[in-house]
Amino acid sequence: MTVADELIPVTPETETEPEEPIKQRKNGLYPGVSDELAESMKSGWADTELRDLEPIAQVAETAARRSALSARFPGERLVIPAGNLKTRSNDTEYSFRASVEYAYLSGNQTEDGVLVLEPTADGHRETIYLLPRSDRDNGEFWLSGQGELWVGRRHSLTEAEKLYGIPASDVRELADALREATGPVRVVRGYDAEIEAALTDKVTAERDEELRVFLSEARLVKDEFEVGELQKAVDSTVRGFEDVVKVLDKAEATSERYIEGTFFLRARVEGNDVGYGTIAAAGPHACTLHWVRNDGPVRSGDLLLLDAGVETHTYYTADVTRTLPVNGRFSEIQKQIYDAVYDAQEAGIAAVRPGGKYRDFHDAAQRVLTERLVEWGLVEGPVERVLELGLQRRWTLHGTGHMLGMDVHDCAAARVESYVDGTLEPGMVLTVEPGLYFQADDLTVPEDYRGVGVRIEDDILVTQDGNRNLSAGLPRRSDEVEAWMASLKG
Repeated sequence: MTVADELIPVTPETETEPEEPIKQRKNGLYPGVSDELAESMKSGWADTELRDLEPIAQVAETAARRSALSARFPGERLVIPAGNLKTRSNDTEYSFRASVEYAYLSGNQTEDGVLVLEPTADGHRETIYLLPRSDRDNGEFWLSGQGELWVGRRHSLTEAEKLYGIPASDVRELADALREATGPVRVVRGYDAEIEAALTDKVTAERDEELRVFLSEARLVKDEFEVGELQKAVDSTVRGFEDVVKVLDKAEATSERYIEGTFFLRARVEGNDVGYGTIAAAGPHACTLHWVRNDGPVRSGDLLLLDAGVETHTYYTADVTRTLPVNGRFSEIQKQIYDAVYDAQEAGIAAVRPGGKYRDFHDAAQRVLTERLVEWGLVEGPVERVLELGLQRRWTLHGTGHMLGMDVHDCAAARVESYVDGTLEPGMVLTVEPGLYFQADDLTVPEDYRGVGVRIEDDILVTQDGNRNLSAGLPRRSDEVEAWMASLKG
């Protein structure tokens, strides 16, 4: 005798009301599971509970962040989801990355998790809702596509409590509990449709946006743990750039994809992933700001603009750009443009200091670039006129930097007055990345400028007395770049 093709899970709490069946592939080779096999799979397994776990490294920091959140929203229930798996195609999913808000507050990175802060008389009671280990009694652990034998072991709820320092409960019970919740509630939207649906009559878009903005602004100033993670990310990124220089001959024989793949290997070996799609832009592709197709040729005599960053296992990412001569030597016009960008970046970095305006580094870099454009006769001065009208933007295109952290463009939901119109403080980390881009079809510039794009980008920490370049391990000056590349190529 055999059981049905789709098993019905049964738990002690739902013996009379079966849960949704565990779905099997329509064209699976096994039409069903015999009662004997189902019974066999329930027993004979060793106890694998992990009893000697230590808390995650940032457990004190995540607790402090939750405490600040609790103080900001007293008397309100706060719901912060991790998000769910997203289908890539048919029955395969994209690699999961938990929402930044959830990971920032909990340190946990698993799908379907939800952090809930429930109001109490003196603050909040914290609970992290997670999927427990996949069930062995109902066959989930080997029959479900997300079961333990298919995708790996989840932590038990007891293990999770040890790791994250937060009481843990079964997330499958949360939606029903939230439907019955009373009192003011806020949720971080956009990650978990089921959780949002359970709260649909209890929340407002305006109040939820206030929660999102607060969590974004909380990340403007990094704590010591975060700075350490960003330095790890940058150090791995430096090694990734070295890897690329060593294989430029192979990239010439293939395409930009070889560069992308080479850097990706370093990111996966030393970190979680790349922090964003690698820009491996050779020749005129360097003039496309977010060139991520990376399918073009790599030619001697051209420049390679490599914009890439390793993401650590805790989600902190580097964001570094170097523009490199593929053959190891800048041509005269390439060096002229590169040196202008370098001088602009020097001016921008010098403007990064505590108490300074966030915009100062952008303004300083743009002024240098504009002075060079006027000097070269590409735009009619005076410089003040060009800056007032923004005419330099034809060739500079983008802002000179952004906040950096768990998102490559971190703190994006912060208020304008706290971010671009704000003041720099120790602990802030931002990029300084001026560039000049002369499009291949730009008839307003001399022919030898066309198709040349240069960007130099570094990750800068605001310190008590100025700044520190976290990515100083990579040379920036044109002669130093040439010497560095020669040493790596042997």
